[in-house]
Amino acid sequence: MVAEKVSRIEQVALRGHRISLRHWGSSDAPIVIMLHGWMDVGASFQFLVDALKRDWHVVAPDQRGYGGTEWTREAAGGYWFAEYVADLEAVIDHVSPNVPVHLVGHSLGGNVCSIYAGIRPQRVRKLISLDGFGIPNSSASKAPNAYRKWLDASKVPPTLSTYASADAVADRLQKNNPRLTRERASWLAMHWAEARGDGRWHLRADPAHKLPFPSVYRLEEVISIWNEVTAPTLWIGASESEAKLWNGYTDDTVVPSAREGHAIGTFASRLAAFRDIEFTVVNGAGHMLQHDKPEEVAALVEAHLAR
Repeated sequence: MVAEKVSRIEQVALRGHRISLRHWGSSDAPIVIMLHGWMDVGASFQFLVDALKRDWHVVAPDQRGYGGTEWTREAAGGYWFAEYVADLEAVIDHVSPNVPVHLVGHSLGGNVCSIYAGIRPQRVRKLISLDGFGIPNSSASKAPNAYRKWLDASKVPPTLSTYASADAVADRLQKNNPRLTRERASWLAMHWAEARGDGRWHLRADPAHKLPFPSVYRLEEVISIWNEVTAPTLWIGASESEAKLWNGYTDDTVVPSAREGHAIGTFASRLAAFRDIEFTVVNGAGHMLQHDKPEEVAALVEAHLAR
């Protein structure tokens, strides 16, 4: 598969860290920052960008420890969510210091974008999350064991699998996502991994991403941040999503509104946290919906950005 729209790479030092930015489109077009998910790279948005009809200046960073962006050597214990948020602000400072931007994030990237939009609402014009709705809430009682798991895991350096060839990487991608065509898998393999001196293909990711977090996920805190989002928001789910977070969380009779002080836990309460939000589902797509149905996702993205 040959990508329809050509991208260009910019390497820039931000927050004392070398970050790789992938750009598509005219530099004077409206800026759309696209943020990838866990164990992914910015190039993953290529099929979505190809399907966009209008001219947008799309900027897709490789998040820290992925792709062409530096690993965080000083964070021996792993990668922290707050760093992703600070990196996103640094990218926005770099590409659009004075004008609000559109944010599109997938999975982890969607959660980072949603948090940022609540922290800096004046800097975000429109917000779109692709199958990224936070994660199930964790009770405070799980905190001691979370620290134990993190301490134990930190003593043994994690590793990632290596592959004999680019074709073997494509095989892995298709195993992870059976809906992914061979053409797209082969194209992604060349960006998701690289050949090294040992003759093997290695993922372009720091194995430290596999370390567990020492803290539990506090949904109540996240809800409070989402309450501050002013950008019109679109959450897009996928009918075959492996995440399945939004499935089973749609019964608004359990929690009518997080704003009314009810207990937090249903998907309806997450939606209620936003002032202006739409939720839709792409049928026939899995968690990597930008790979499975890029034309449908692109149409939803552009319709929202043009509102």
